[in-house]
Formats: sequence, structure tokens, C-alpha cells
Amino acid sequence: MTAAASVHPDPSSDLWPAPYARGAVDATVTVPGSKSVTNRGLVLAALASEPGWLRRPLRSRDTLLMAEALRTIGVKIEEGVGPDGTGEAWRIIPAPLRGPATVDVGNAGTVMRFLPPVAALTDGPVRFDGDPRSHERPLHGVIDALRALGARIEDDGRGALPMTVNGTGSLDGGTVEIDASSSSQFVSALLLSAPRFNQGVEVRHVGAKLPSLPHIRMTVDMLRSVGAQVDEPEHGGAPNVWRVAPSALRGRDLVVEPDLSNAQPFLAAALVTGGRVTVPDWPERTTQPGDALREIFTEMGGSCELTEAGLTFTGTGRIHGIDVDLGEVGELTPGIAAVAALADSPSTLRGVAHLRLHETDRLAALTKEINELGGDVTETEDGLHIRPRPLHGGVFHTYHDHRMATAGAIIGLAVEGVEIEDVATTAKTLPDFPMMWTEMLGV
Repeated sequence: MTAAASVHPDPSSDLWPAPYARGAVDATVTVPGSKSVTNRGLVLAALASEPGWLRRPLRSRDTLLMAEALRTIGVKIEEGVGPDGTGEAWRIIPAPLRGPATVDVGNAGTVMRFLPPVAALTDGPVRFDGDPRSHERPLHGVIDALRALGARIEDDGRGALPMTVNGTGSLDGGTVEIDASSSSQFVSALLLSAPRFNQGVEVRHVGAKLPSLPHIRMTVDMLRSVGAQVDEPEHGGAPNVWRVAPSALRGRDLVVEPDLSNAQPFLAAALVTGGRVTVPDWPERTTQPGDALREIFTEMGGSCELTEAGLTFTGTGRIHGIDVDLGEVGELTPGIAAVAALADSPSTLRGVAHLRLHETDRLAALTKEINELGGDVTETEDGLHIRPRPLHGGVFHTYHDHRMATAGAIIGLAVEGVEIEDVATTAKTLPDFPMMWTEMLGV
């Protein structure tokens, strides 16, 4: 049956009453395109030697910031329909990259990290700034690497924003060592622009274990799809070493996959309510970290089936705790923590110390917010230990973090009286989340 929500929330309110499900969810939810694929696709198309198309791109704060940033340095991006006259598509027309320019990164990790290497290829200064939280997020991996490769960057020694990249029209490239243990985006940032460097690049990661390896695999796959030559550890290369040869990149007609990480709250709804949710167009093969949800949520008590219609996930009405290393899929941690707080046994989430440096300190935020609803969560050195307890209503703060907002909504399905502070922050990667959530519930 279709779940009935106990309230009809107003997404414009400062406090959004999270809908409480009084029955099992039964819905089909079409998830917008992947932010990670959209923003990588935009960068590669901007650096190509010919125009390209990006079909079904995600339109969210992060992707619109990326598109506007590329426009400020000379790239032409036309928004409309595809070449066959159907579906939303962006046409990207490369042009000589120019400065001076000012780039607003918001709080988008992909924009603040992927674009400084591109800015080094412009013919003038490009200043980067963003939201207050962006000044606290680490950029030293990209800044130090670009300096080692020949770029001139002014950051007053902060290793963070604001900063200015003084482009000279080209970058020598070569071999560079970086510590990317705080963000795999440091590696992806260098690889994406490397075909345009005079010598390409050889990136050597030194330091603790790399997080979020699927995102680096995504970068490599997308580079290869536009004609780049990439050697990587998984294909016979040395461990933690990636090589990209200098080359011209082709323009592509790229269809963006649904954002599987953004499918998480909807799959969680099936698990929490003992219902069923289908996500159309779930790919059979993908480098997206969100694909791990099939295995993780199945272990927590559900089942899934991948057919031509998409992925259908079914809950049983029982949720089991889990002991799992999320190092490669850290962005899934908030949603998994929310489900684990409703389980019938304890959970340990490991390998995600780097989440302390995301949109907010996600480990501290999850601990505080779940505990203030009556939970029992403790931080560990590299994750969370969650002992389920009966929860009660209250305000769930988001810290301007989209995944905190969706985590609160998941808890609200099973706990009456949860109010999400600043649910509008979900627009960062999932526009219209409040409407999608209430429609899923049949409101």
C-alpha cells in the first residue's frame, strides 16, 4: 500500500516537519542525474578540442556553480534540448581559456578542487572564493601539487580559500607527489586537466589510505571515454600512481546516469517502512559509489532486483545493524547512520575519518543530532558506533549539509515530530527533495 504521511510539510519554512510514514512505501522515484558525472563531464567537455553534449545533466547548486565558473573563463555552455530535439541537454563549446575572472565555488568540493588546474591553463588571474565553510575545507593537496607542476598561486599560506591562480596559458605538468588521504578529489582534479598539460602528469599518492576510490575510477573511465591515455593501479600500474599522457580530448555526447547516492534516502524509505521503491534507469555497470547501497541495504534487512525497469528495493519491516568499512563510499555514511539508528542491533561504521572535512564535520554532526533525538551514537577514531534506542521528535540540524538533511528525513519516517532545519540545503545536489519525498509517500 501507499504510505500516508502525517503532515504536509512546507519546504519554505525554516523548520520542515519530516513526514511520518504510517504505512509501507510503494513508489517509483526518478532520481536526477549524477552530480559527480555532470561536473566531471563539464570539465572534460570544456577542455576538449571540439564541442560536446551533456544529456540529462543534474541542475543543482553544485552543477550550476561549475557551469557558471567555466563560463567566466570563456567556455560557452548552451542549455536546451539534445541534438535529436528531445530531453534536456547542455551543449559545451570549448574556447580559449581567459582571465581575469572570479569563481564562486559555493561549498562545492568538485568546483573548488577541479577548477584550479583548469585555471592554470587560462591567460590571466582567476580568483576563487565561496561560502564561509569553503574556507575551512582542505585544498592543500591541489595547491601544493599545482605549484610543483609550475603554477603560481596566491593563498597567503592558508592551503585553503580564498586564493588566486595566475594562469599563463599552459602548464608544464610532470611528476608530482600529493597526500590525498583527506580527499580523493585532489587526485581527480589533477587527472581531469592533465591531458592539456605539456607533459601530462604522473600523480603519486603518499600518505594514509585513499578514501572514495570509486570516484577516482569514475574520473579515469570518463577520461578514457574522451580519448585520454591513463595508466592506473588497477590496470598494471604501480600502487597509488596514475599517469595521464598529453593529448587532445574528443567532444562527446554523454548521457548522465541517475545519481545513485541521491537515491539513498528513497531506498532507505523502503527499508524503514517495510515497503518497496523502484529507481528507474539504475545502470548495470557503474563507477558510482551509490551502487554499493544494493549490498549494504540488503545486509541491513532488505532485498533488491535489477531489471529493465530499474532497481527495485524491498524492505521486510526489520532493520539489522551492520559492521562495515565505508572508506570507499563515505558519502553514504549519513544515510546509513540514520537507518542504523532505527535497527534492531548495534552498528559500527568504519573507514570514514575523512568525513570530518566534508560540508561539515559529518561524524560530529551525526552523533550530536541523533543523540539529541534520544539515540546512543559515539564517535570512534575513524567512524561511528551506533546502539539503537527508542527515538523521539525534535529539531534535526543540517549544518548546511544536504546529506544531513536527507538523513533526518529518513529518521522522521519512523519517529513522529522530527523537524529538519534548513531542508533547502538539499538543493546542493537534489533539487525538489521535499516534493519528491512527499510524493513518494503519496501526499
